[in-house]
Amino acid sequence: MDAKKSFSYEVISESAEFLLQRSPHRPRVGVICGSGLGGLAALLKERHEVPYEEVPNFPVSTVQGHAGKLVLGVLDGVPVVCMQGRFHAYEGYPLWKCAMPVRVMKLMGVEQLIVTNAAGGINEQFNVGDIMIIKDHINMSGFAGDSPLRGRNDERFGPRFPSLNNAYDRDSRALFQAIAEEMGLGPIVKEGVYVMLGGPTYETVAELRLLKLLGADAVGMSTVPEVVVARHCGMRVFAFSLITNACIMDYDTNASANHEEVIETANKRQHQLQELVRRMVAKM
Repeated sequence: MDAKKSFSYEVISESAEFLLQRSPHRPRVGVICGSGLGGLAALLKERHEVPYEEVPNFPVSTVQGHAGKLVLGVLDGVPVVCMQGRFHAYEGYPLWKCAMPVRVMKLMGVEQLIVTNAAGGINEQFNVGDIMIIKDHINMSGFAGDSPLRGRNDERFGPRFPSLNNAYDRDSRALFQAIAEEMGLGPIVKEGVYVMLGGPTYETVAELRLLKLLGADAVGMSTVPEVVVARHCGMRVFAFSLITNACIMDYDTNASANHEEVIETANKRQHQLQELVRRMVAKM
């Protein structure tokens, strides 16, 4: 698609209308599933599944652990749309297209967005398998002048200069923490700052040490573009990272990060994460 048409309200509307015609559900909550976390969609009842390649103007996910389909259904009486698989800059997509599905969700009626990801733990107090509630982010792509909002602004989506303080809703963060305590998961739930890098390479030791100095607790290759667009659209946002690997901060080691470890850790936590999200949606 021509980049000049990337923000076209009409283009986004075409995708949204296609999906609304494929299902009787009118979702109020959207969920974006990270690497290995696509099983969250299995909780939905009365499901209608639509592969990304069937949706007009949609990109296609190319990453292992991302199923590549939208699932519409009902979760504890709440209509939900769930993305099984997301899009990344390292796949060759511009940031506006990585975040395009959020605008589609907005035009479908979604008011609240839950974003999940798999991330590397920078904070030395974090363990593999911990869940980090994201309280803020560091947008490294934004530092370089790239943004999913770059280009002509359409006021029908949101303002030219959106504010990102309290980007991650305080009440939702407190609710998630309370639910985790109820489930006996309090000790593994942390809160911290997420930083997004472009990938697909994992970070060097020097880069990780720099990110730690900047105040980052976890690092990944997604989420920030989607959150920026969601806040631009006026959605409430909650996000968490599953810490799937410990970042290597020492030169004197033969250890290395790998995607298989990410998927393995996600699989071990998937049932607990599904239940956390189910209870979260029910109480939102």
